[in-house]
Amino acid sequence: MSNDKKRVIKDFDKLDEQIQEQIKLVYPEGFDQNLIHFTNKDGNLVSALPFETDEIYYLVRMTVKEARAIISDDDDYDDDGYLKEDSKEAFEDKYADIDYMAENLENRDSDDDDDDN
Repeated sequence: MSNDKKRVIKDFDKLDEQIQEQIKLVYPEGFDQNLIHFTNKDGNLVSALPFETDEIYYLVRMTVKEARAIISDDDDYDDDGYLKEDSKEAFEDKYADIDYMAENLENRDSDDDDDDN
């Protein structure tokens, strides 16, 4: 992450629909296993899902319970918590020309490779 990017901490439901869709594409197996923890300005421990665009580094505030509920309630995900293939293909087509999406997906795939070791 570049230090000169704007940092935004926001709830998932307050994000633009396009950002929500891009996040789903980067995290097709759900959010709860990808949460990070940090201490906020008030000294409280907070969990969030990281997501990066060309200009903004998002920390999407959510607990594990909230992350699971978001996926459970989302029609783009199946009953097992995986992004449905038709949704995935639609999002890939819609955001194929955005450079940072390619970088996010590449980073996700390299993280998956690390888990195999």
